[in-house]
Order: sequence, then structure tokens, then C-alpha cells
Amino acid sequence: MNFRLSVSAALLVATGLTSAVADTFPRQPGVDVLHYRFDLVLSDETDVITGEATIDLRLLDSAVSDFVLDLIGEPSDDPTTGMMVTQARWVGSENSSAFSHEAGKLHVPLASPAQVGDRRQLEVTYSGTPATGLIIGENKHGRRCFFSDNWPNKARHWLPMVDHPYDKATADMVITAPSHYQAISNGLLVEETDLGDGRRRTHWRQSVPIASWLYALGVAPFAVDHRTPFRGLPVQTWVFAEDRDAGFDDFAEPTHHVLEFFSDYIGPFPYEKLANVQSNSVSGGMESATAIFYDDDSVTGERSSRWQSVVVHEIAHQWWGNSVTEADWDDVWLSEGFATYFTLLFTEHAQGRDAMVARLESNLNSIFEFQERHPDYRLVHDNLDDMRAVLTRHIYIKGAWVLHMLRGVLGDSVFQSGIREYYRLYRDANASTRDLRQVMEEAGNVDLEWFFEQWLYRGGSLVVDGTWSWSEGVLELELRQTQDSEVFRMPLGIEITGESGDASVETVQLDQRSEVFRLQVEEPPIGVRLNPRHEVLMKSTLEPR
Repeated sequence: MNFRLSVSAALLVATGLTSAVADTFPRQPGVDVLHYRFDLVLSDETDVITGEATIDLRLLDSAVSDFVLDLIGEPSDDPTTGMMVTQARWVGSENSSAFSHEAGKLHVPLASPAQVGDRRQLEVTYSGTPATGLIIGENKHGRRCFFSDNWPNKARHWLPMVDHPYDKATADMVITAPSHYQAISNGLLVEETDLGDGRRRTHWRQSVPIASWLYALGVAPFAVDHRTPFRGLPVQTWVFAEDRDAGFDDFAEPTHHVLEFFSDYIGPFPYEKLANVQSNSVSGGMESATAIFYDDDSVTGERSSRWQSVVVHEIAHQWWGNSVTEADWDDVWLSEGFATYFTLLFTEHAQGRDAMVARLESNLNSIFEFQERHPDYRLVHDNLDDMRAVLTRHIYIKGAWVLHMLRGVLGDSVFQSGIREYYRLYRDANASTRDLRQVMEEAGNVDLEWFFEQWLYRGGSLVVDGTWSWSEGVLELELRQTQDSEVFRMPLGIEITGESGDASVETVQLDQRSEVFRLQVEEPPIGVRLNPRHEVLMKSTLEPR
């Protein structure tokens, strides 16, 4: 997802309210949702949607007595919105089930005692006007349309589901809408039928399990471009009809190039198609699985570098966040930090290392300024309970730096090997930061606890001030860590340029507040520079003495 930070989230971060004593999300460890089917009816006469959801689930614990879905009813601040449930019925049962629907939760008792491994299907009939999650309104051309915006936990405003990353499922999305619209959703198109009454039924099927925020629906007067497939993968562009020419041209690049690079570097693309979709529901981009949404203004006809970077970021998400999904919101950096760094890796691939380093370095001031204001802010949240605080720009840019430093510690080949194994192990599943650490430790046959603890579980970054002198073949460096936070342990490159103009790089190991290093250097240096490969997130000064 392209970064968006609401005012409320900014205030929460500024006041330090980013953690709680315990994760307050009510998990259901005894229930595993396998598949959803959503049958939705949309209209031009009203913003009310009517729906029937069929939830296919498996019971994992015989102690389970009821099943709970997230679904927002009538909110207190706008009683004209919210979903009303009229029936809940277990398939195979003759009667409707008793249910309760309050505080955003739909509780449905099981029709019979649970047995481990039981498969059950629940049908829920409901209707209402979404307060959010499904945005109904005019696009920039004044045309009515319907677009989802589920991030991070707003799917519950229009879809009854387990609205949390930990329980991924496959889905069918069946939309009945006026026939002047086309509908795009996750997965592959199964059916498109004009019903003869001015309406069209469109059926999409997502056959790979995904998390709740990744479910997508776009209903609008579209122009659709079926691009040349990528290694058999359908590649599509969906833009507003008025933006046909500019939109088709904009999204033609760099989509195929990006798919090729990530598929070769990480592993196979995880889904059945890739569609770039212009929408009016998101700001920037939203990585919905197989159908990426970009905002109204994404189509410029100029292939602007800004929007092309958004395209790369959102395609990277198909691997990171979508396929390999954080097991908990506390680990959201596994999604956004990864997508940000892999955007930089593509920059390095397409434009060279200098271009990638320039983009990394451009974020240094933002990182250090944020840390000055919030010295205890950690990338891995501590039992986050307020979703308004789930993201800050820091998650993106410092998260990318953490991966860049990990690559520097392990080396390019080991880093890529670890990344490929991490993807192989957790494709279409959930992972935690500790899962990532274990995989990377095994890839490099090293202990990385120190690295993960200092960069992800505490605040701060490295600041080094130093002096150097040379005498009789010995270069002496005195380096002091001057940051307010705890001491960091990091390998640090030292570039030494001699009188002849030749430069060499030596590596020292920082792990003390103040240290003196003595290096054998036969030629008198004319310049000494810290961190020449830009592999450490740091600020530094180094002066001759």
C-alpha cells in the first residue's frame, strides 16, 4: 500500500499511544475459515447493498460452541449506515439459527456439537449502506461507481468475515449490478451474464487464500486492456472509460519488467492474474490481491516516475503482504518494509546501484527526525490494539533500511537465498518477524538475534563521530557512538584513499560506545570515509586529527 497516514493516526503516534498491554483482537483458534462466497446486489437507485454470504469453515477444537464474524451494524455516529442481518442458517439445518449481532460481531451458535475436523457452512443474509469499506460515489468524471477500500480492517463494514490477517481464505465474488457497469474482483472471471432485466451478473473466483483486507471489488464504466500475458499469467488494465488511451499507456510500463524481476529474484508470482485498476476509493495505491487499485489521479498519460514507483511497490506487495502475510498487525513492517525495499531493489536492477542508494539516502533525515520525536518507537509493534496507529511512514522507510542492512550483513547471495526460502516456506500463509529471522539465520548459518533485536524491537539509529590519524603505516581511528539510544553492534566499512588515488575498504566491528581501531595502511591516506557502501543506517562525521 502506498503510504497514507490519517490525522488521528498521526496524533496517536505523537502521543505515544501505539501499544497496549495485550492484543485485544478476539481470535478464534478453534475455527479455520476455508472459503467465502459473497453474492451482492448493487443498484443505482440506492446505496443499500443486499448480500448473501456463505462461509465454509473447519472446526479445529471440539470445545467450540459458536462462530463469530466481524460485521459492523448500525454505528452510533451515523444510524443511516451499517449492515442488518436478517438470517443466519447452517447449511443442512432446516431452521434458521439464533444469532446475536452487536458491537460489530455476529455470533452464531453451532447447530450441533463440534467434532475436530468437521466442515460446516454458514449462510448469512444481510443488507445495508456501508459506512466505509465499500465506497459508493462519483469518480473524477462524475460517473457513479463502487470501489472497495478494506485497509486495514474495514472489510467488516460490508462483508461478514474474520477481518484479520491470521485467517486467510479463498473466495467467490458474485456481483449483480446495472448492465452499464463492469465488475472487477480477485482471481479469474468465471461468468459474465446479462440477465435481460437491465442487470448483469459477474462472477470472479479467487482460488488462492488471501487475508481480509485484500478482497477487492470495483464496479464502474471501465475500459479494459488485456495485455500480453506474462509467462502465461493474464495481465490486465482497468481504467475509467474516459481515461482509456492514457491509462492503457501508463500501465503498460513497467508491469511486465517488474513481474519478470520479482519472479526471478523471489519466486513464482503467487496468483492467477494481475490487474492494474484505476479507482476512486484509495489514495496512492492499494495492493488488493490480483487486482491492484490506484487512485483517480494515477492516470496521467505521462508515465510519471512517481506513479511508476507506486506500480512497482504494489506489485511487490503481491509477494510481500499478500502471499506472505504478517500473522499479526504488530508485524506490519513485513508487508510495507518489504514492498518498499523491493521497490528499491527493482530500481537497482533497472537503473543501477547509485540510483537505489540515492533513494535510500533521501530518507535519512526523515528517519532521524521521526526518531528524535519518538525515541522509543519500534518497527515491530507491541500488541497494537488501535488500528489508526498501524502505519507510519517510518514503517516503510526504516523497514526498507533494515532489509538493506540485513543484505549487507549476510551478503547478496545469502540474502537472496534466504528471501527465496522465506517465500517458499510461507507462500499463501502467515509469517512473523521471528519466522523471518529463523530463515535468514539458517541461510547464513549465523546468529541474527542481535541484529533483529536492535533494529526492530527498540528505537533509535546509529550516530558515529570519529577522528583519524596515520603514522608509520598505521591508521588509527577513534569512533564514538553518540546516539541517545543504546549501543549498536554493526560491521562498518572504512574506505581509505591513498596518495596514489587508490582506494580500499576495510571492515571494523562496532559494539562499544567508544572504540579505537588500528589498521595497517602502508601508503599515507589523503581521505578516510565511513560507510562507503551505504550498508548501515547511520549519520556520521569523521575528521583528521
